[in-house]
Amino acid sequence: MANEKLIEVKGLQISFYKDKIEKEIIKNVSFHINPNEIVAVVGESGSGKSISSLALMGLLPKQISKITSGSILFKNENLVGLSEKEFQAKRGKDIAMIFQEPMSSLNPSMRCGRQVEEILEQHFKLSNSELKTEVLNLFEKVKLPNPERIYKAYPHEISGGQKQRVMIAMAIACKPQLLIADEPTTALDVTVQKEILELLKTIQTETKMSVLFISHDLSLVSELADRVLVMYRGEIVEQGTTDTIFNYPEHNYTKALIGARPSTEFRLKQLPTISDFMTDKVSTAIVSDLERAENHEKLYAQKPLLEVIDVEKTYFSKTGWFTKDQPFNAVDGVSFKVYPGETIGLVGESGCGKSTLGNAILQLDKATSGRILYKGKDIINLSRSEMRTLRKDIQIIFQDPFASLNPRLTVGNAIMEPMIVHNIETSNKARKEKVIDILEKVGLDASAFDRYPHEFSGGQRQRVGIARTIALEPQLIVCDESVSALDISVQAQVLNLLNDLKAQFGFTYIFISHDLAVVKYMADQLLVMNQGKIEEIGDADLIYASPKQAYTKKLIHAIPKGL
Repeated sequence: MANEKLIEVKGLQISFYKDKIEKEIIKNVSFHINPNEIVAVVGESGSGKSISSLALMGLLPKQISKITSGSILFKNENLVGLSEKEFQAKRGKDIAMIFQEPMSSLNPSMRCGRQVEEILEQHFKLSNSELKTEVLNLFEKVKLPNPERIYKAYPHEISGGQKQRVMIAMAIACKPQLLIADEPTTALDVTVQKEILELLKTIQTETKMSVLFISHDLSLVSELADRVLVMYRGEIVEQGTTDTIFNYPEHNYTKALIGARPSTEFRLKQLPTISDFMTDKVSTAIVSDLERAENHEKLYAQKPLLEVIDVEKTYFSKTGWFTKDQPFNAVDGVSFKVYPGETIGLVGESGCGKSTLGNAILQLDKATSGRILYKGKDIINLSRSEMRTLRKDIQIIFQDPFASLNPRLTVGNAIMEPMIVHNIETSNKARKEKVIDILEKVGLDASAFDRYPHEFSGGQRQRVGIARTIALEPQLIVCDESVSALDISVQAQVLNLLNDLKAQFGFTYIFISHDLAVVKYMADQLLVMNQGKIEEIGDADLIYASPKQAYTKKLIHAIPKGL
């Protein structure tokens, strides 16, 4: 049996060093991957999934980390202790990797075709024409549209899904025996995600290579993997076949990863979090159809808070020096109403116009035509002072809280800054007290006030972003993909928090996302957008149960269902 294993990790321990203090990150990890097998590693950020995979590639940061014990046998050769030169001969050729974020992994100043050629040049002696032919074949293999165009294109000229396909082409270029895919679909639309998974599965079937697939999403993994390893705090807490892990999970952490994702069958009042499962405090109370119907009756008996009437947003793109600019309707004749206390879900693939519509409502990017009425007043052409008042009333929670926070400001000052602008509270002392109260409401403590954004995890930063938004006491909040980059369990915490704050402060949400399971859980009404137009609109549960449009059916069909 020993000879059958392509890679075998035994008793792996990895430590990181900071200011001469050693911290063990990976604790006695052992697993194997057989030839022609897909093994998934699942766990949250910080569980040790990516660190373990970097060790297999010899890519651990040498100054601050080292393997303290254990072995990594690749075809019976121990990779621990290999020199950089020896690893370079293996990387790309024997073991290849697809990284999570293709935009930061691809060279922005180099054409896509050339980037793949570089990998081939490193391991094979091919002429220029042979290199180009091989790259175009690879682009066809990863189902890139118009391979010739993408061969000549720079990364910024192609979509996120296409960039990820270029990365996959690069990874499979030298026909590796082991492909490590590190969260390769996290930031992608549900439909593109499905395409990428099907592509990986097809390539694996054709080439018989082994795949180590790293993800925090267990339902996604269920559609791809033969076996699953569950990592928690640097250890493997459970491993087994995909069927066993899904249907008969033993460890509470595995149960938590499965249970924290919103169900598409019923709506829990509170999503369970990791700590709920670890302490056996999972609530199973659901929102009944009658409760939902009674709530909707009250909601829709009110006057609308916001009315979007026939809104269009047109951009113009240059196609050449002497040609006329070509118009492009990013939002095309959109109309809908939002009622006080409602959560309206806005879904669709990248490029469908949902964020452009959100920006038009926020007056960050003015609509080309149409009307947007807030409390009955058209907000498209407001004076500067009126706009300032509106800014307080309509707020946004961004997708990436780190990019939207000033790294040089403490969190307390970042939250107080807009409060000062909008004259909320009369003194800084009163503001500080209010900020600490809000930080506690979003699940952080008073010590967060004096800390900087880089000192927080992704989920904590998202809480800071939410605290800054609610400090202004807005009435309408646009949540633009505000949970899409979070781990499943952190996502559950943030969604619970948004619902709690809505009940407490009477907020109204426009919830923009490409994740239909999340939107269905949060939304009263669902708005499906496609190519700038509204494809379908109605009660979120009804649309999910019986979608009328082919596009909506495609989005729902693409959601990973789990086993």
